[in-house]
Amino acid sequence: MKDSLDYIYNKQKELSVLGGIGALIGWDQMTYMPKMGAERKSEQSAALSKILHKKIISDEFWKHIEKLNQESIYNQLEEKDKHVVKRLYKDVGKSRRLPSEFVVRMSKKTTLGYQAWEQARQKNDFKIFQPNLEKIIELEKEYYTFFDIPGPKYNTLLDDYEEGMTADKLKKEFTYLKKELVELLEKIKNSDVYKKQIEFKKNITVDQQKRLCKKVMDTMNLPADRTRLDESTHPFTTSMGYDDVRITTSFQREGPLFSFFSTIHEAGHALYELGMPKNEYKNTVISDSPSLGLHESQSRFWENMISRSKSFWKYFYPLFKKTSPETFKDIEFDKWYQIVNQVKPSLIRVEADELTYCLHVILRFEIETDMMEDKINVGDLPQIWNEKMYEMLGIKPKNDVEGVLQDMHWSGGSIGYFPTYAIGTIYSAQIYNQISKENPNMQIEIENGNFNNILKWLRKNIHQYGRLMMADEIIKKSCGGGLNSEVFIKYLKEKYLDLYNL
Repeated sequence: MKDSLDYIYNKQKELSVLGGIGALIGWDQMTYMPKMGAERKSEQSAALSKILHKKIISDEFWKHIEKLNQESIYNQLEEKDKHVVKRLYKDVGKSRRLPSEFVVRMSKKTTLGYQAWEQARQKNDFKIFQPNLEKIIELEKEYYTFFDIPGPKYNTLLDDYEEGMTADKLKKEFTYLKKELVELLEKIKNSDVYKKQIEFKKNITVDQQKRLCKKVMDTMNLPADRTRLDESTHPFTTSMGYDDVRITTSFQREGPLFSFFSTIHEAGHALYELGMPKNEYKNTVISDSPSLGLHESQSRFWENMISRSKSFWKYFYPLFKKTSPETFKDIEFDKWYQIVNQVKPSLIRVEADELTYCLHVILRFEIETDMMEDKINVGDLPQIWNEKMYEMLGIKPKNDVEGVLQDMHWSGGSIGYFPTYAIGTIYSAQIYNQISKENPNMQIEIENGNFNNILKWLRKNIHQYGRLMMADEIIKKSCGGGLNSEVFIKYLKEKYLDLYNL
């Protein structure tokens, strides 16, 4: 028994180290890699993916896992070891169903797919990306055949990102959410405040944006010696190890607040990564998030519930005025609070306001489920996208970059990923609601730029569990109930009906 335990723990550490190398390759590809390096990078990524997959599915590794999972031996294990063995048995068992040659094909195709997506964006032409996406979708359909998860094909893809979630459950949740959001949006659009609101078009220089981003990272207690901020086309967070978590943002001169809010969003992800279970669970399958939805809840919580609150801006608005006095000389606090919470249907998901954001996610969910069931052709995506955008938000993209080409996810084969953004947003409202109940002084603390107690609550109630439980179980334990769109809608109504005098 001891030999098997030693083996599985040593193997997990090895896999963790190799996974960090893979993360570094991905970070380089999306930040500073020369364009001509794409082909060799795809070979490096594919080679590492092959090595990792072979190690995960090796007969020797599986032999030790199976031995430890035998009832007579499993019952003798310490509680810690039981959690690790149970999780490994499920994860590795799933991976062993996936042929190594398929992993290599998918890795190569998605690496080249990302480059095609970037080229398509640069030339504003979906047709450049279309052949790659068609092949990726076919690979996703092939991926489904290796597993036996009940229900539609989409359940298999969704399970990789949100274990236990189903397309049917999401359809029910999103049907309610879509209806409520569209109705609330229409009310707001008909209000006098909405009709009189003016878009914030003033400039904050890149240097000023960088200083503000650095300040908010420090205020959020993001350790400078364990993190770094860089630039990329699409902001993201990646972890190379327990003490090396990297985030990116984009300093867009025409959207000066984008860099600030995306930095906060990614910093929320980074804080979660830095708070994963260590000590006895370090370098094990437990020291990870149980779902991308729960991971997204951390970023959405900080980005929306905290950094768009009135209390937050009572602390940060003076810092903005001090950093860029010319920009804010004629903008009073109440006007600024309206600006940062302004509802305005947007073509771009990552620039969407708090209220309409989930409609962007629901749009993608509807398209993905239809693609997997062969109800739509990839070549028709630009038109279908535009029609759905008009149906939900009342606006239409003028080109492919504003529409179907705006996200990189499909180029990486991440079908089933998008719903986690909405799931995380719903969870974030439930978390905010619970912290507010437990800490009556939270708003005063935020006004003073003190996020210590908020972070402590997250560490205790979310971060520390890693994969000891499924995401919905963690939310039930910490917030008194599982995924609940009604809590999110209640939060939005209380905030935005007041902002728009409704």
